Amino acid sequence: MTVIEKPVQLETYNLLRAALTLFKKSPAELAEAELSQAKTQALNEFRIESRVLNTPEAAAVIITEQELQQAYQEIRDRYDDEEAFFSDLEKNRLSKDSLQAALHRQCKVNTVLELVASRAPAISDVDIGIYYHLHAEQFHLPERREACHIFISINPDYAENTHETALLRAQELADKLHKKPHKFSDLALRHSECPTALQGGVLGTVPRGTLYPELDAVLFSLKQGEVSDAVKSEIGFHVLLCKAIQRSETLSLAKATPKIRQLMQERARRTCQRAWIAGLANLESGESK
Repeated sequence: MTVIEKPVQLETYNLLRAALTLFKKSPAELAEAELSQAKTQALNEFRIESRVLNTPEAAAVIITEQELQQAYQEIRDRYDDEEAFFSDLEKNRLSKDSLQAALHRQCKVNTVLELVASRAPAISDVDIGIYYHLHAEQFHLPERREACHIFISINPDYAENTHETALLRAQELADKLHKKPHKFSDLALRHSECPTALQGGVLGTVPRGTLYPELDAVLFSLKQGEVSDAVKSEIGFHVLLCKAIQRSETLSLAKATPKIRQLMQERARRTCQRAWIAGLANLESGESK
């Protein structure tokens, strides 16, 4: 497929992309200052892309019809129907053809940058070991608790949710669960006013400082499998279950290695890309003198 690139249309797409990235709005929705900022970013991106596309690396890249259609379909699938999709294109001064031309350009730029990133040096075990010892705090996992709760709100407008009644309801549930903790999920589904009731009251596995301070203090004082009394927070009363305890640990170098390698390799790839793009700008500047 031969794509004829039209700079005005492509800059329109760049402006749309910049507006969505910066402000999560279309260009037409932006205030004057926001629009100016989006235009500046769009123009800078367009210039960088143009430099990339004028390189020998880009000359060797061919974007297939399948790749182009996949990129196009990813955008199309964000809409419920064709009418909404084409209406949005029109609002943003784009057509199917101009969008495909812009996507062809973007795919080609991305492919070239991936090729450049592949030149980044491999990360050695020595590099990983040095990183591990210099950033030891990143590999220490604090104690975490797998928590569930039943929530009863306080609302004086309803008789069953006055402060006194809510406390009584929560404590009655706590008393039942002290005897039969295995009933927690069932009672949460029937009585909890939190959306987590549908999952049996599951809050997830949390470290200290995640929940309300009152709940946090109680949760981390419970034994595994233990249920609390009614605990008051600023939004109501809770009954907590400490389902499991994951003790604090420090990941060994062996366990941390995959994560470190991925992190360092991605940094190396980005550094390689930035250096290559900077070199293109310097070359362009030198040629213009």
